[in-house]
Amino acid sequence: MHLPIGTDRLNGMITVTLDEIRLAQARLHGISRRTPLIEFLRTESDPCRLFLKPENQQPIGAFKLRGAYNKIASLTEEDRQRGVITYSSGNHGQGVAYAARALRTKAVIVMPSNAPAIKRDATAALGAEIVLVGPGSAERQLKAEELAAQYGYVIVPPFNDEQIIAGQGTIGLEILEDLPEVETVFVPVGGGGMISGVATAMKLSKPSVKIIGVEPELAADAQASLRAGKIVPFPAGEVSQTIADGLRTQSIGPINFEHIRRYVDDIVTVAEDEIREAVRLLAANPETVAEPSGAVAVAGFLFRRDQLPKTKMNVAIISGGNIDPKLLEEFRVAKVR
Repeated sequence: MHLPIGTDRLNGMITVTLDEIRLAQARLHGISRRTPLIEFLRTESDPCRLFLKPENQQPIGAFKLRGAYNKIASLTEEDRQRGVITYSSGNHGQGVAYAARALRTKAVIVMPSNAPAIKRDATAALGAEIVLVGPGSAERQLKAEELAAQYGYVIVPPFNDEQIIAGQGTIGLEILEDLPEVETVFVPVGGGGMISGVATAMKLSKPSVKIIGVEPELAADAQASLRAGKIVPFPAGEVSQTIADGLRTQSIGPINFEHIRRYVDDIVTVAEDEIREAVRLLAANPETVAEPSGAVAVAGFLFRRDQLPKTKMNVAIISGGNIDPKLLEEFRVAKVR
């Protein structure tokens, strides 16, 4: 049974309910991994504890499987037979390809030409058709919309969609189940799908939890939007400079923005060197190896604690671990030098 979408509205915009996130959790049973919480860098002298939610351990190496599968599984059989298309810098494309293969649906992924080869190759290996375009997130979205109109594909957006948000929100439900006493959760922000879902799940379950978004200084459109009270897009040339390739979106989605305005307490930014240091520290444990995008939430905890609530029980989400081994080695060598 499908629950109705949109029973709760803010400024005329559809928002996701807790029941929809629970339905997504049921759909994802046996598909996504229920990732554990791993304590990180605890010292006896510091009462502040950090637990990691390692979504790098998902079958595709990133959290994106949750939203992609929930979206495609919610389609009618007729729509799935048409095939699906998405636009992605990498991890969402892999999520759509994986989910489409599991549900026996054709998948087309529009990717930027500068997407890491490790992500491009992994997406192709899952059987998806790949279309390459320029580096701008707006460019790949336009191409996907063009191909959908031409061939009848169903678009599976990377973030601006209620079913995507509900799928990502299952991360929040798991955190609360495993650590009911959690006080603050650090969440990476790109297009806003993950933070929308996690914040919704947690605030509707435990309103006292603080939700802190973290994004690169070079791609700080979500922070600018939250501060301005309206969506502030960034130029493609600016956001493409960050090493966090999964967070190079030029703008958060309108649906995501309404969830962020309602449920997110703050968004902080981190520098490129801080992201690199977080990647390096996380790589010490094979279970927490993170790509730059996946490490930003940890960087936020490590380097912005003086700006944030003084809470003792904290969680940072590692959104993905699809990092080129050569790049990871460069980080390690640079620190040694």
